[in-house]
Amino acid sequence: MRLILYSKPGCHLCEGLQEKLEQIKNLNFELEVRDITTRDDWFNAYQYEIPVLLRVASQGEEVEQPIPRPSPRATVQQLEQMLQKYLRS
Repeated sequence: MRLILYSKPGCHLCEGLQEKLEQIKNLNFELEVRDITTRDDWFNAYQYEIPVLLRVASQGEEVEQPIPRPSPRATVQQLEQMLQKYLRS
């Protein structure tokens, strides 16, 4: 399973979410962090929304599906429990 995190430098919410995602040990996923300042299409799509977390599902072709943004106050364990629901489906 692959997750994509749209982020940008200096975004404290993005950095906090990335740190928590990297601490999750009981779920098997690959995390790809995309800096929205490197591409105009990403910047235009997500400049007011970051951090944005997407699940990449393979259904013949790769489909990016949004995952609701977790609370910045969520613990690593709470984030892991939330992701379990979205990574199974």
